[in-house]
Amino acid sequence: MRIALVLEYDGSAHCGWQRQPSGCSVQDALEAALSAIACHEVRVVAAGRTDAGVHAIYQAAHFDTSAQRPPDAWVRGVNTLLPGRIAVRWASPVADDFHARYCAKGRRYLYLLSNHAVRPGLLHGRAGWFHRPLDVDRMRAAAQVLLGEHDFSAFRAAECQAASPVRTLTRLEIVREGDLIVFDLCANAFLQHMVRNIVGCLVYVGKGRYSSEWVQALLEKRDRRLAAPTFDAAGLYLAGVDYDASWNLPTPAGLPPADTWAALAGRRG
Repeated sequence: MRIALVLEYDGSAHCGWQRQPSGCSVQDALEAALSAIACHEVRVVAAGRTDAGVHAIYQAAHFDTSAQRPPDAWVRGVNTLLPGRIAVRWASPVADDFHARYCAKGRRYLYLLSNHAVRPGLLHGRAGWFHRPLDVDRMRAAAQVLLGEHDFSAFRAAECQAASPVRTLTRLEIVREGDLIVFDLCANAFLQHMVRNIVGCLVYVGKGRYSSEWVQALLEKRDRRLAAPTFDAAGLYLAGVDYDASWNLPTPAGLPPADTWAALAGRRG
């Protein structure tokens, strides 16, 4: 039997999604909890691998099991065995040909940036930080250059193992609420560090160092060495995975970015 599940996690205490010999990853914790409920070893496949310090509002995954358990056992039962920073929100049997990674049609990420002269305390580990004023209008203009299908070689990690650097970015919206700037990105898929590298380049534009023409040149030159440094992992959230409706997976909550953060940070008035 194949089970699909949706989980959320605070990645600040974990060494990323992917299984590690030290057992410090989100996958390690989830597989241990699922194995205890199933009474046999369970291996999990996720929609995407998040790096160390990266969070998830909506991470989808699947696993196979011979155990017959009520659906609630894969949620409440598993959650009793998980660290407090990880929680399964939904689980249900799916067809055997469902694959959390390969059936995904798109992904959504949020990046949360605290833009204040003094570093944040409450948002430590939950948002990136930049101390100088940023011009959001300049950043929005530069963001338009990145929309559509492009070779994103200048925005991928040197160790990225994707077969092709070509991706289609369908949304890159930037919203400011007080000292918080939220980047909302959707694409068919993302390269390793792609979001954090885009944010880093847009921050360079926002502080007045470069214009949108520089971002266009980065796309054309396809050279990672010419772009800005990779931004902090703390502000990055996997916020949604898009599947065909026939799989009957729950739809990610369609909260606007500012409301999403208010809920996460407990700042809703």
